Amino acid sequence: MTAPPAALLTKNKKNFIGMPAPLGYVAGVGRGATGFTTRSDIGPARDANDVSDDRHAPPNKRKKKDDDDDEDLNDANYDEFNGYGGSLCNKDPYDKDDEEADAIYDEIDKRMDEKRREYRETRLKAELENYRQERPKIQQMFTDLKRELAGVSENDWSSIPEVGDSRNRKQRNPRPERFTPLPDSVLSHKLGGENVTTIDPGSGLASMMPGTSTPGMLTPSGDLDLRKIGQARNTLMGMRLNQVSDAVGGQTVVDPKGYLTDLQSMIPQYGGDINDVKKARLLLKSVRETNPNHPPAWIASARLEEVTGKIQSARNLVMKGCEMCPKSEDVWLEAARLQPPDMARAVIAQAVQTLPYSPRLWIKAADLELELKAQKRVYRKALEQIPNSELLWKLAVELEEEEDAKILLSRAVECCPTSVDLWLALARLEVYENARKVLNKARENNPKDRQIWITAAKLEEANGNDILVGKIIERAISTLQANLVEINRDLWIKDGMEAEHAGAVLTCQSIIRNIIGHGVEDEDRKHTWMEDADSCATQAAYECARAIYGHALSIFPKKKSVWLAAAHFERSHGTRESLETLLQQAVTHCPQEETLWLMGAKSKWLAGDVPAARSILALAFKANPNSEEIWLAAVKLESENNEYERARRLLAKARSQAATPKVMMKSAHLEWALGNLEVARNLLDEGIKEVGDFAKLWMMKGQILEQQNQTEAAWEVYRDAVKRCMSSIPIWRLLANLEERQGRLVTARATLEKSRVRNPMNDELWLLAIRLELRAGKREVSRALMARALQECPSSGILWAQAVFLEDPAQRKSRSVDALKRCQDDAHVVLAVAKMFWMENKKNKAREWFNKTVKIDPDFGDAWAWYYKMETLFGTEDQLQEVKKRCLAADPRHGEHWCQVSKDIKNWRKKTNEMLQVVAEKLPIPVMNREVY
Repeated sequence: MTAPPAALLTKNKKNFIGMPAPLGYVAGVGRGATGFTTRSDIGPARDANDVSDDRHAPPNKRKKKDDDDDEDLNDANYDEFNGYGGSLCNKDPYDKDDEEADAIYDEIDKRMDEKRREYRETRLKAELENYRQERPKIQQMFTDLKRELAGVSENDWSSIPEVGDSRNRKQRNPRPERFTPLPDSVLSHKLGGENVTTIDPGSGLASMMPGTSTPGMLTPSGDLDLRKIGQARNTLMGMRLNQVSDAVGGQTVVDPKGYLTDLQSMIPQYGGDINDVKKARLLLKSVRETNPNHPPAWIASARLEEVTGKIQSARNLVMKGCEMCPKSEDVWLEAARLQPPDMARAVIAQAVQTLPYSPRLWIKAADLELELKAQKRVYRKALEQIPNSELLWKLAVELEEEEDAKILLSRAVECCPTSVDLWLALARLEVYENARKVLNKARENNPKDRQIWITAAKLEEANGNDILVGKIIERAISTLQANLVEINRDLWIKDGMEAEHAGAVLTCQSIIRNIIGHGVEDEDRKHTWMEDADSCATQAAYECARAIYGHALSIFPKKKSVWLAAAHFERSHGTRESLETLLQQAVTHCPQEETLWLMGAKSKWLAGDVPAARSILALAFKANPNSEEIWLAAVKLESENNEYERARRLLAKARSQAATPKVMMKSAHLEWALGNLEVARNLLDEGIKEVGDFAKLWMMKGQILEQQNQTEAAWEVYRDAVKRCMSSIPIWRLLANLEERQGRLVTARATLEKSRVRNPMNDELWLLAIRLELRAGKREVSRALMARALQECPSSGILWAQAVFLEDPAQRKSRSVDALKRCQDDAHVVLAVAKMFWMENKKNKAREWFNKTVKIDPDFGDAWAWYYKMETLFGTEDQLQEVKKRCLAADPRHGEHWCQVSKDIKNWRKKTNEMLQVVAEKLPIPVMNREVY
């Protein structure tokens, strides 16, 4: 077949071939085709008649320079004025004249275009903007709404409904068809509408039953018997069960226990996603194939199979890894771990043959041996191969007896002369003389190790050579510095604490004395040494702390704070003799420090040596002739020992020499306690004239008048007192309580209101007002006051503790949670929670919270009293005595109920243990309907 001539091709070519379709063009619309238009055809939100937007115009194809289009002489391309649309000279040669002429015309066109280009572009831009404003795109129409999405909250986003499938759920999730076989009973009951036991062979149901051609299943009439089908099924099941039985003994061949064990072993141990396992297995396989000599790939593959329960696959993989990486001890160790014990020994034997210089393989081989003799044999073979392994020597020595260990260590220090541990172990096993020689050799081989020197000092101390201990430590520090070893002060102090715990007290003290000043600036010495002493004391290194205090006192003999810190340390952790010795030295260097004299006198008094305490106070009088503290201590000493006349004389002398407010108060208190009320009042009047702003004098005078039933006079005293001592809260409390007892509630409220004005933001005054309203039966008023009080004092523990019990029993737990959030470590709030658990009969919980309370504030006497009362009612004798012992050690002094008992003049001679019992007896048992405790 020949090709058509070119003229025919040119004649049939249309002028729109190869050109882009016009905007809005629909194919076949001229012959009546409707078609459809998409957004890609017309652009975003544009009509077919709109001006084209260059942003969405289709890209123009670039014509190649080499393409020579044939001349189009079609009539459709002919114009009467211009002629044909193509160039008439397209096929003529293009020479330099044509090129020059085209360049001149291009310059002319460019010049003409630049004249009005700026104006034209501005106008075109304005028209385009106006057009876009009149006919904006859809995305521009919603720009403001998109901008407002920034202010949408998270709850609004979450409330937007999800776009789901609107079809019916049955259509979305079609269930697969289920075919359930009918039982025999249904067939027998439903065939023919009556009870039958056979099937007609002509009904078609017989063809569905397998084995219907068997004669045994048919009745004499030729019908199928359904009962025989069930019997045959049971017979077949029995035959299959008998096949697994032993025909001789009647025992089953299957072991039940072994069968269950196999089933258990088939349960996969890995609980993760199986797809993750497949991915990991594929990745590890790729790693193994890419780099078969990479040991971690084999180990990871084996462990993956182990995790998924395929232990045999793991063993095969790791053994393959041993073949590919025979020089990796990790692979051999992993193989030994995965294999059973017998196979593991064989694997590790092969491993030590391949890597005879690996200590880890030899250690694993020894661990696999069950007998001690075999383990020793393995270690000795290992030491033959690796004689310089310190770890192997240590493990081998641990298995030997003392004599054999000594011989082994002698050889070990020859093979490993730089191992300090081996030298020290040998020195411990040797006698004194040989141990010294061993340590000297060790110092020669390890001149930069401090442990050898410290061990030598311990050795000399253990053998009674105390003089050499300090010299050895001094020489150690100088030798190490000569060998350019950095002296780390913290490490040496830690060595000193270890020496103390080992019983080497002299070594510990020598280390502290020689190292404590190393690397510390002169201006920081006192602060640093006090911190070091506290750190040692907290770690139970009392000898180290004592040595630090001793060195500090030798450097700062006139520092009162150092003496006081040392005295408190001796009182807490030392003996009475050490405390008294220290205090004697302290008052010699600091005779003006009253506290040191008083501590010495109290120590003698507690020991029962009253004359010695008096002599110490006499010396204190000479050193401090007008000291109020010493006068009062002497008065207390005499009054506690029933020497009231001597106490009176001391107080009279004190009033004549140093008439301070405390001396006047103690004088009146002694007379009040002894029953001399008139003398006490005269002393108080005298004191008020001299020091009228001392609140305790006013309070004692008012209480004495109340004791004498002179309530009006006491009220006048309190009224005058609040004018002179406006900031004294106890006086306001005494005045309000007296007015309440007299039945003047309105006056009491006014008094408390005035006290809050004079002392703003005081939680005690708010609490007094709240309890006043509760006692008056006005619970709602008390709650309103509590709300105001918590606004003014939001972090007050006593207010939150009362707020818990102001609530109804059902709301108390939530209220206590709020209280704990506001006052987490407040003893009053924690005590309120403990009492709440007591009300709910949760004794163990209450005991835990009582413990928390006394740990937070050991000086809070009310907490100890409540704790003691609960143990009295519900605890054992041991628990009761433990609480009592801890309370005596804490020696509490504060607390509302505690102070009410301790400040009572009747209990002025009671000790802490007696006070604890009295306060506990007066406390009420917590009940649900009680609001004040």
